[in-house]
This record gives sequence, C-alpha cells and structure tokens, in this order.
Amino acid sequence: MQYSFNDLAYAYEKPVIKGRLKAQNSDFRVDEIMPIEVSGDGEHLWLKIEKNGSNTDWVAQQLAKYADIKSMGVSYAGMKDRHAVTTQWFSLHLPGMDDPDFSDLQTDEFKILQKSRHNRKLKRGALSGNRFQIRITELDGDIQLLEKKLQIIKQNGVPNYFGEQRFGRDMGNLLKAEKLFNRELKKVKKQQRGLYLSSARSWIFNQILSMRIEQKNWLTPVLGEVFMLNGKSACFSSEGENSEALSQRLQDKEINLTACLWGEGESMATQDVLQLENVIAEEFKILAAGLESARLKQERRALRLVPGNLSWNIKDDFLEISFDLPPGTYATMLLRECVNA
Repeated sequence: MQYSFNDLAYAYEKPVIKGRLKAQNSDFRVDEIMPIEVSGDGEHLWLKIEKNGSNTDWVAQQLAKYADIKSMGVSYAGMKDRHAVTTQWFSLHLPGMDDPDFSDLQTDEFKILQKSRHNRKLKRGALSGNRFQIRITELDGDIQLLEKKLQIIKQNGVPNYFGEQRFGRDMGNLLKAEKLFNRELKKVKKQQRGLYLSSARSWIFNQILSMRIEQKNWLTPVLGEVFMLNGKSACFSSEGENSEALSQRLQDKEINLTACLWGEGESMATQDVLQLENVIAEEFKILAAGLESARLKQERRALRLVPGNLSWNIKDDFLEISFDLPPGTYATMLLRECVNA
C-alpha cells in the first residue's frame, strides 16, 4: 500500500507563506519540563544535558561508556530531535559507586549542565512537557496572513497529528509493519517491533483525524463522541451529557474530542464516530487486524493539540515562535499549519 503524509488535511488551509526551518541547530530549541525534583541522594545519578546535533541514544551510549556501566543502566524520559539544541535529563544507575569524574568528558555535541543524585531512575514519559523556541528564516509571503493564522491557532489549537518522523524515512516503518503482520519479517527485535506497531496505530489515528477535518467536525461534536480532559488521559462519553455545556467546554479548551488508537477491545465511541472509525480501519485492514492480533488494547487520543504559552515575533524575514507542548505531541504539526517550510 502507498502511504503519503502530504495527503493529510490542513485545519486552516495549506499555508502559502514559505520559510526555512533549521537553517542551523540553534533555530530549533527544545527544553524538557520536568515535574520531578531530584532528592540529592540515592543510587541514581541524574544529569541535565544540553546536546547540539546529536541523537539521544548516542548521548546515552557515551554516558554509559564513560561511567563504565551497561547501556541499560542509562535512562531518559524521551527522544529529542538530533538537528536541534535540546536540554534533557538522563539518569545513570550507580549503586554503591561514586559519581564519575566528568571533567575529562570533552565533546562539542553535548555538555553537562547539572547533576544530582536521586532515589529513582528516570522513566520514559516522565515529563510534564517540552518548551519549544523555534526560528523560521527566509520568510516569503503574506506576513499579515501568517499573523492571522497564528491568532487562530492560539484560539483553537491545531490537529494533534503524529508527526512524519513517527513513520520513518519514506514511511518505511509502515511498510515494515505490513511485513510484520504478514509474517514476512523474522526475528524482529523488541524495540523495532514496538516502533512498527506504534507507526501502524499512529497512521490509523491520523487518517481518522484527517477525515474529520475534511468533514469539518474535528472541533464540533457529532453523535457518539468520546471526550478527553485537556492535558489528561481521562475519557468520558457524550451519552447523557448536556450538549450545550460540552460545546462550551470545548470552546474553553477544557476538553477535546478524541479518536481511537486502534487495538482489540470494545470502543468507547458509538454511532457516527464509531462508524467513521470503522471505515478507516477497514480501509487499512492489514494494519488494524495486525494491531488486534498483537493484542494491543484500544485507547483514545485527543484530536486537538492546544499549545501552552504560545507567543511569536515576526520581523523582517523571520518568525520566532515559542510554546509548550505535552509529551507525545509534535511541534512540527503546529508549524505545518503556519509555514510551508
């Protein structure tokens, strides 16, 4: 099957203004927002690191090598873009060991900003979110139109698509998922298998969201909706709820509509929403059936992404924009609605 990310619908029409993203690494800065305060003692050494032009796994490997521990002894909350300047935390499991002397660790690709002991390791997903500061250069187009679109985004949010990087180069993760489900792949590593399963799930979600944008109801409830509290994972159905009150809560960005992350089990959605989601699952039957066979439980994800603390500055031929996003969401999907970069 052919997969094209470019076919996904835009919420506010495809942007006509052009620009250049990541002319240099410092144009894309990401800082983790960590909800945990390290205690100062324990068998785990936490390091706050700024990296520039390197990927998260590579940094973790260098830390393990320098501390003379196994790679599994180094943990981090989430992956960060390689072509960027990012700050993120790592934890090293050092039971009964002194802190390594990092004074000789010399590299242009990352540096240690802070270190402290803690009684627990850093787990995946243990973030409040990420703070983005992005600079898009070489703007070419109607600046007033860009300003207007940014105001709309601040008011309404953007589609909560999974980003293109989720699917690998040339959508290769989806093609591998098909082969996995058709039993054409042998001896797949656990990490790779998880990557292919999440890609398949993400694709089905994106297609449901795209269809709802085309139907102009991604922000407007239809029969059988499942709602999610903004910034939370708790869901509830629309059955028995006051429709006017729900609409007001949507407008206030207190709640969001959802779509399924495909898997086995009975859907919380009913009526029109369930019918639409089943249509998409049928269209991508290989992926949907494969996810069910893999025994993934059906879950929900918000259709809308609401950026926090969104602000911007447009000057001459560049845009500087900053915002906060929750874990598991993509800054590139906000930029996609603004600039053709």
